[in-house]
This record gives sequence, structure tokens and C-alpha cells, in this order.
Amino acid sequence: MSKELVVIALGGNALIRAGQRGTFEEQLSNLSKIATYIVQLAEKYSLIITHGNGPQVGNLYLQQETTKDVPPMPLHACGAMTQSLIGYMIQQAISTADPSLDVAVVTTRVEVDPNDPAFRSPSKPIGPFYPEDRLEELKKKGWDLVHVPGKGWRRVVPSPLPRRILELNVIRRLIGNSDIVVAVGGGGIPVIKRGEGYEGVDAVIDKDLASSLLASELNASRFVILTDVDGVYLDYGKPTQRVLPELCAGEALQMVGNGMFPRGSMGPKVEAAALYTQKTGKVSVISHLDKILDAVDLRFGTRILPCK
Repeated sequence: MSKELVVIALGGNALIRAGQRGTFEEQLSNLSKIATYIVQLAEKYSLIITHGNGPQVGNLYLQQETTKDVPPMPLHACGAMTQSLIGYMIQQAISTADPSLDVAVVTTRVEVDPNDPAFRSPSKPIGPFYPEDRLEELKKKGWDLVHVPGKGWRRVVPSPLPRRILELNVIRRLIGNSDIVVAVGGGGIPVIKRGEGYEGVDAVIDKDLASSLLASELNASRFVILTDVDGVYLDYGKPTQRVLPELCAGEALQMVGNGMFPRGSMGPKVEAAALYTQKTGKVSVISHLDKILDAVDLRFGTRILPCK
């Protein structure tokens, strides 16, 4: 009998913990801590693992911009490089925990709409903060920049919505033939249709929304978003904060629309989970990374339900 398919979106804390520099050794060590849990889940489920790449692509892009003797790669190419790097680290961590498991890593392109409003209003920050005296130099690169008081200037890029996962059929064929598939890393490499092919664009796709699209297209039995909090909170950071054990998908989307969850953190996660649940009629979960086993089995975190 075939196993149920579960899509698990790993948050950034799976790779880099607070206070760490993000060295290769640190990231591999962090992944190794959860690899044993992934191995346990693989006994019961077919798994697709997605992941973020924000700090990694920011660091790599900074290397590209500051290395004088090597031609810099565009942002979308850096996204592809970090997809493969993080996929490799996940492979290493899991194969160390259980060498018998097959782990396939798929370099994944995600089509976006060139007319997406995000291209007219770049908002996703990447890379370091720059001092005032470099502003004119950076503007000559054609960058969009925003000023953060007390920190300096930072580049912002578009964050368009994911429309289509180009490697979907490849991923579908790997399910059942590999124990674990790693795909849509960092939200996917953003591309637009150009003639008979596709062209990479400098943008960042939200990884939770892209993961939600993947889980929906594959009709996965469950979609789990793992982060650094226990679930979805109301009044987060206030004395009245409380975690919600469950939400109806429609209610969750309404709360996102009303601005109840920050766009830079919990908002896209709630939206991604609710969209999956609305499309499939199946439960999604937002939970803490350290509770991965309980989250997948719906025993911990905030459950998003397909209420009528």
C-alpha cells in the first residue's frame, strides 16, 4: 500500500539558529538534529521537504558583489546555487542518520507573472545594510533601496506570487521512487515565460506560498509549516498573547486580509496553510520545528481546518 504524502516546509531555524554565523558546519549540524525525526517520518510517509534560503542567498549574493576577479551571478542564479547547496546538506544529514534512504534533490523553477504588481513595488529586503556614502554607487546598479533608521540602506527586490511549478511532473514521478524529495527550495527560482522558453528574474518568491502551491498541486495528504514558535498567536508579543489550537481556512484568510498577522513573518505562513486547506479540503499545520513529529501527526501546533 502506498504511503500518504506529506509536504514539510522547513523554516530558517532548521538551518541557522539565533546567534550563529551560518557556516557550513553549523548548518549541517542543525540539520543533523532534525534528520533523525525525518527518518522516523519516512517510515510512515512519503516526504517532500521544502526550505527557505534567505540568509544563504543574501550571503552568496554579497560574495558575488564583493569579489572583484570573478564575474557576479544574478540573484536568480544565486537562488539556484543555494537550492543545490541546501539540498546537498539535507542529503548529507539524512544519509548520516539512515544511509538506506534515497533522497532526491530537484532544482526547481517557479513561473511568475511579469505583470505581477510586486515588480512595480519591490519590497523584499536582501543582503546587508549599506552606509549613506555608498548610496549613489548602489543606485547606478539599478537597485531599489530602502532606508532603515539606525541601520542604513538595504536592497529590496520584488516578491511575486508563484503561478506554476515547472518541475512538477518530475517531482510527481519521484514520489514513491525516492523516500524523500527536496524541492522548491527558497520558494523556487523565479522565471517568466519568454518566447518558447523561460528567463530568470531577480526576485524572491515566498517559500511558504510556493510550498503551499506544490502541496495543493500534488494533493498531498498534509501540509506542515515549521517555524520558531509553537503556532499561530493572537496578540503576539503582548501580555495577552495566546496560541490558537485551530482555525478555519476562510477565517484565517480573512484575518490575514485584515492585517492581524505581520506580512514579514506569520502572515504568509497562515495564508499559505489556509490556501492549501481551501484547495484540497485537508488539514494543514503551523508548528515549532522542534515538535516536527507531533506536528505531522496533528498533535501540536495550529491546525488549519476546512470548515464550511
